[in-house]
Amino acid sequence: MDLGAVTKYSALHAKPSGLILQYGTAGFRTKAEHLDHVMFRMGLLAALRSKQTKSTIGVMVTASHNPEEDNGVKLVDPLGEMLAPSWEEHATCLANAEEQDMQRVLIDISEKEAVNLQQNAFVVVGRDTRPSSEKLSQSVIDGVTVLGGEFHDYGLLTTPQLHYMVYCRNTGSRYGKATLEGYYQKLSKAFMELIKQASCSGDEYRSLKVDCANGIGALKLREMEHYFSQGLSVQLFNDGSKGKLNHLCGADFVKSHQKPPQGMEIKSNERCCSFDGDADRIVYYYHDADGHFHLIDGDKIATLISSFLKELLVEIGESLNIGVVQTAYANGSSTRYLEEVMKVPVYCTKTGVKHLHHKAQEFDIGVYFEANGHGTALFSTAVEMKIKQSEQLEEKKRKAAKMLENIIDLFNQVADRRVISTTNAERQAVTPPGLQETINDLVKKYKLSRAFVRPSGTEDVVRVYAEADSQESADHLACEVSLAVFQLAGGIGERPQPGF
Repeated sequence: MDLGAVTKYSALHAKPSGLILQYGTAGFRTKAEHLDHVMFRMGLLAALRSKQTKSTIGVMVTASHNPEEDNGVKLVDPLGEMLAPSWEEHATCLANAEEQDMQRVLIDISEKEAVNLQQNAFVVVGRDTRPSSEKLSQSVIDGVTVLGGEFHDYGLLTTPQLHYMVYCRNTGSRYGKATLEGYYQKLSKAFMELIKQASCSGDEYRSLKVDCANGIGALKLREMEHYFSQGLSVQLFNDGSKGKLNHLCGADFVKSHQKPPQGMEIKSNERCCSFDGDADRIVYYYHDADGHFHLIDGDKIATLISSFLKELLVEIGESLNIGVVQTAYANGSSTRYLEEVMKVPVYCTKTGVKHLHHKAQEFDIGVYFEANGHGTALFSTAVEMKIKQSEQLEEKKRKAAKMLENIIDLFNQVADRRVISTTNAERQAVTPPGLQETINDLVKKYKLSRAFVRPSGTEDVVRVYAEADSQESADHLACEVSLAVFQLAGGIGERPQPGF
């Protein structure tokens, strides 16, 4: 690490004296004029994280639903998940370090996390449409390159698109192509298949009014529109041609004010939805025949999704467990309906997507949505394996399994340590298929070597162990086994544990 170059470049992105920021669930957010030094330093941190994990790391420049004059940044870990908690602490420490302490903090992080500074680094960068985002994303790139890292600047992206790009780059083509075209093709194909399978008919079910919050969602929805034009007709509002980002529009406004966004006229029973500024939140709404406004927020979305998924599981005849995760802010009626009517277990966690996500990973199918419309559904390997066996099912069950398969492709999936199962005192991998054979082949390349992988019992990581006749060989073996886990299991290992 060229500390002299870091100090030189840091001076060009100087921190305002005394400014203190905290890396929260969604990264750093504040007025854009206070963020130049933070962006530069997050570029540094992303490069260090990439070196440590030997994987692509993502950096998204956005302040989501915040006002246009704000901005923010968050880091995306190798499988599209949020930054590891220990690295959130490093992010806060690095962002708040005074200029004279920068070198010491970088060295401390590198030593604590055993970062091999000679390792290559690769970071992908995306940004929203805020006037400040292009300049701030360049500050991120400055931080990456000063540590010798390489980068790919995707430019304007939604936050979910950046998560997708990171995941694809780290798992190969198994999940999808790390391009916008790959993203659009994957989602539109699954959507069009679901449309064909759906029992509803008529144009009223194929049209949707979309409030894009004057943000990135309008641009990307237009790019994608021709992919699903035969299955859905969209009409865009607050598309950025006039009006300010998130001002009197967007998911947060609609939910908070319980009314449609400015500039959107709604007839009775028209289907409408709103994104937020970076298009990672969505809420739906409509007016009934009497003109009353009805909001389908995150609580209702989670209820509808989990109900539908449970119906599919019943049709397939599977007893896979499904659970819904909520926070204390969830509507009590939705909780009671899920538990008492749908007989779906509901669990409550601390506020914050990372807490919801962690709990949702415990189920075969875990569904979580915050009331603000931020959420997803997670599917375990057990679900995917049942789908692969669907050819053996009778026609009705096979159709339900195919529908479930398309639904899975509509969700961005992230890490799940349960993809790895073992036997022989955890020394042999049983699933996913092919992993143990790959490990065996890798072990043959080194003298006096052995290696195994296992899911952590306490964390959402897969642990990798390797040993050989020298430290160098053990390190190389551990690296190759870790890559095999990424490619075959879609799982993230903790720092490999080499031995000799």
